[in-house]
Amino acid sequence: MPATLMMMIAHLRGTVHKLDPGEATVDVAGVGYRVSVPLDVWDELKEAEPRMLWVSTYVREDRFDLYGFADRDGQILFEELIKLSGIGPKLGLELCAVPRSLLLQAMNENNVSLLTSIKGVGKKTAEKLLVELRSLGERKPQIFMVKGMAVARGEFDQDAIAALTALGYDSATAIHALKDLPPDVKTTEERVAAALRSL
Repeated sequence: MPATLMMMIAHLRGTVHKLDPGEATVDVAGVGYRVSVPLDVWDELKEAEPRMLWVSTYVREDRFDLYGFADRDGQILFEELIKLSGIGPKLGLELCAVPRSLLLQAMNENNVSLLTSIKGVGKKTAEKLLVELRSLGERKPQIFMVKGMAVARGEFDQDAIAALTALGYDSATAIHALKDLPPDVKTTEERVAAALRSL
């Protein structure tokens, strides 16, 4: 049976039993579900705390994999991404860790370089992604509604992301390190230096 996305489990509500890099085990009524999550979601989880995750189930020949998201829009974005040729669950999860404000900016500015900074995304894939993301934005604009983080902030983050990925960090890790820096850290050099201190 080819790998496919199945609507088996809509969400999980339970207690975070264990955290491993990129994964969380959620205890629901005594059953532990191992769920892969984007880096930004993983960072918010704490062991022994209650949590609900929106879940997508990806079925392979020999296993079922669960992917969890903080909100329904994140789940929708993931499910739309992995429908694209060349985008599997692992890369889809990487893309979901990119703040939607930056994805929106890339769409508005036709910025291929932001997407190619993500490990596994080449120029052709990035160009196709921009087209598909715009189409998705037209059909389901709520997915890209920016909350909290101003789009303008991404203007100087792109150079910082590029600098960190050039140093060997993947884009999700770079974005994660940059997103919580105080607003007074403005230049690319300052932001890269501050991000490196937290990595």
